[in-house]
Amino acid sequence: MTLHILAAGASKGLVLHLQSQFTQETGLTIDGFFNAVGAVKEKFLNGEACDVLILTATQIAELTAQGLLVAGSAAPLGAVSTGVAVPAGQPIPDISSPAHLAAALLASQAVFVPDPYQSTAGIHFMKILDKLGIQTAVLPHLKAFPNGAIAMRHLADSTEAHAIGSTQITEIKYTSGLTLVGSLPPEFALSTVYSAAISAKATNQAAARHLVALLTGTSTRTLRHDSGFEALPGE
Repeated sequence: MTLHILAAGASKGLVLHLQSQFTQETGLTIDGFFNAVGAVKEKFLNGEACDVLILTATQIAELTAQGLLVAGSAAPLGAVSTGVAVPAGQPIPDISSPAHLAAALLASQAVFVPDPYQSTAGIHFMKILDKLGIQTAVLPHLKAFPNGAIAMRHLADSTEAHAIGSTQITEIKYTSGLTLVGSLPPEFALSTVYSAAISAKATNQAAARHLVALLTGTSTRTLRHDSGFEALPGE
């Protein structure tokens, strides 16, 4: 039997890391769809098979209030910062200030980002370009992909001059061939809390609850931290 997951791309590495343990403990396999939060939410609202949903905490709260998720089932995975990466072996640019970040982006012939309309990091990145006043200059070099994982995979394979990319740090950490430069400058910092919850239409609520507990419980706290999820206040 299969447990169906619709999940934000930021959680993909964590879920994949734990899926064999989940299968050993329950006998169930995981069928996961991972993408930008907008695309994931759209699939969920359109009736895609779903037992566990992982989105931003705000989205999870809204869907719970609408009766689409099991009340009281939501649990946080942690907060994820948006970061910057370059292909492994490439010189590390200075992104410590807005001016330095702007210089690094303007020097690049290829800027890799997730969906600028439906992903948390992509939407934020476009706002940064606008605030820096460099959107017109960067747009010709912008390479947008459906989600951060795909964008980072292409960044890792890029041979273009001063290639650079931005997405959630969890997606950067789970992509081989990349160097994490760091989080965005404090002026542009974005930390997003992600939560998992059980769909009101889940076909196996017991197994769904088991997975949520595994993803968010104390036994996997260190793994979440190593994956890029930051502990929330009080944890």
